[in-house]
Amino acid sequence: MEPLEELNELSFSVKGFISKSVRQVYDAVADPEQLSHYFTTGGAQGYLATGATVTWDFHDYPGAFPVHVLEAEVGKRIILRWGGQETLASDGMNTVTFEFTSESESSRTKVVITESGWKPTAAGIQAAFGNCEGWTGMLAAMKAWLEHGINLREDFYK
Repeated sequence: MEPLEELNELSFSVKGFISKSVRQVYDAVADPEQLSHYFTTGGAQGYLATGATVTWDFHDYPGAFPVHVLEAEVGKRIILRWGGQETLASDGMNTVTFEFTSESESSRTKVVITESGWKPTAAGIQAAFGNCEGWTGMLAAMKAWLEHGINLREDFYK
């Protein structure tokens, strides 16, 4: 048996498929009005554009979080940084990447969300698992909202 490589950073990816065009799915993440309908239970302020700093607010974690957009390529990807717990970066930020891929003749979109930047410690593992749960919930809520107009998070956290 070969020895395992040294673990220097914790990261994860979650994915899902949404039966809408890649542009509709991209806009559901980038547009604060849409994001506020199914994800940011306390609201979102600002469109996700390269170089922008926007805020996301959640009832289960009161107080608006600043979100710094490093890259936003319409219909392809959004890369952002936001605060985390037990992060490796000296500024306390993690990197989140949303990747959007058109599937099934443009009627279905694959979404992959990857977050990285935690310390490989017990506390880092706990923080990463919590965010993994959050992004998985976001994908499920986005699917329900875009495909059926249902807000899964309504009254879920308050």
